[in-house]
This record gives sequence, C-alpha cells and structure tokens, in this order.
Amino acid sequence: MPLLETLPVGEDCVQWQVWGTLARVVVTDPTATSAARTIVEDVLAAVDGACSRFRPDSELVRACRSGGTPVPVSPLLAGLVSVALRAASETDGDVDPTVGAAMCRLGYDEDLRWVTLNGRPGIATDAPVPMIDWRQVRLDGSELTVPDGVQLDLGATAKAWAADRCARDVARRCGVGALVALGGDIATAGPAPDGGWRIRVQDTPGDPYCVVSLPAGGALATSSTVSRQWTAGDATMHHIVDPRTALPAARRWRSVSVAAFSCVRANTLSTAALVRGAAAPGWLAGVGAPARLVAVGGAVRTVGGWSAKEEAQR
Repeated sequence: MPLLETLPVGEDCVQWQVWGTLARVVVTDPTATSAARTIVEDVLAAVDGACSRFRPDSELVRACRSGGTPVPVSPLLAGLVSVALRAASETDGDVDPTVGAAMCRLGYDEDLRWVTLNGRPGIATDAPVPMIDWRQVRLDGSELTVPDGVQLDLGATAKAWAADRCARDVARRCGVGALVALGGDIATAGPAPDGGWRIRVQDTPGDPYCVVSLPAGGALATSSTVSRQWTAGDATMHHIVDPRTALPAARRWRSVSVAAFSCVRANTLSTAALVRGAAAPGWLAGVGAPARLVAVGGAVRTVGGWSAKEEAQR
C-alpha cells in the first residue's frame, strides 16, 4: 500500500483496514470524526456489494455470469461501470475493466492479504490469452451487457470513485473539511486546513519522499508496481495489468503519483502511466497532469508543474 501520510491518528483522524488496504478519514472538526467514519463505512459497503469481484453475491459477479445477456443493475453499479469505461476511453484502453480474468489467471483471485500470505502456483505466462475489447461491454441506462466469458475488474476506478464520494458526503453532511484516503487514493472536499492538506508521498519505506499541499477539493493518486504484489510459483506478480499482454506491466516505474481535482482522474492517469512505461512522462506532460514518477532504481522525475522538495528516507 502506498504510504501517503497526512495528520497522525488522533481526535480529528480515524483509520481502519478495508479492501486489503488502509482507510483513513481526516476532518477539520474533531467532533465530526465518528459521524464521518460511519458515512465512509456506509459508502464502502454499498460499493463492495455492487462491484466486488470476490463476492459471489455482488451485482458485478452476477452480471459477469449472465452469458452475455443484458441484466438490470442498480444506479450505483451503472455509475461505476460508466466511470470504468470512461477511463478506458480516455487512456486508449490502458486502464481496461475487462482484465478481471487476467488478474485471476495471475493469481489475484482472492483478497490480496490472503493471496500475499499464501502465494499462488506458477502459471504459463506464454500461454495465449483471448483479447477482449472493452468496447464490447455495453451499458444502456440501467442495463449492463458483459460478453460471455468476460470478467470485469473495477477495482482501481471504483476505489478512486469511492474516495471522491466519501469526501464529498462527509463534507456535505457534517459541514466540515474532509480528507478520505483509501490506500493510495486520496480525495478532499469542503474547506482545507490553513496551508492546505499536507500529504507525505512515499511508496514503500526506504523510497525517497516529498510532502505536498493539496488545496480544498484537490485529489492525489499513487499507483505502484511494488506495493501490491504476490508470488506465483517463482515469479513475482503485481496488480497493474497491461491489457495488451494480460501480464503485469513492465516495471519501468516503481510508482507514479498524479494530482488532479478528482481522485478518479488522478488514478486513471497514474495507472495508465505505469502501463505506458517509458512514454509516460511525455504523455502526462501533454495532458497537463502534475505528476511524480519514481523509477525502478529510485530516481525521481516530475512533470506538469509538480513542485515539492524531495527528501531521502532517513
């Protein structure tokens, strides 16, 4: 899990484990902490019921088992699928929700904590994998059609969407400034503290780090080829899949962090950057995204106006 750290846990901050990562909620008024946690837990439970690929009773799993026939879905799932398809369109398929079957084939077919602890058998990475075009997934209002044999994985965009939604709901319902972090996905809403939301950006202990200040309504996402990984036989896998090969993306970058005014946007760009590899800096600069890329060897490269003093881990 990327270590994007903000205020220490205290009266204005609460954290807990969820979805194999750390959820953290920070509010500008300590009296709202308990209510904020309840709001966030309710949103996360609803998202989990809609699109978890590890729950046989989730809406998404049922839709993927429909044999290619249209099925009615809730407005929540329809919205989450729409976000995922938009991310695929905006990245020319680099962030592709149809990689669920590839993820399972690579061994990520259970909760990541279990997979990391137990490992997986080796796989034949040179075996042919059927290529699925995300455009074959159809969403017509409240009807979702998933091609037969396709398994959707909304993990990245759904988590980022949840961070955005939770921050907005806490700010609106509690009347406070709010920061919600779900692993490396961070969203804010409402008024920011004096000086902005100060966040330490670091992937794993020992990596270089920097501290950035997010303005009110700002968001930040870090995608990593290091933090969420497991073994399959003698191979080490990670969860960023290149849709063109159905294998983990080549490790050109350890991590990519992107700032934006929605966590969905930031996560879409950071994930796509890991898939694009060497072409990522130029692409991110071209779309005007403030970004920080950490190479495999630890060298830091920034583009798009990212400005923060880098520090060596001490």
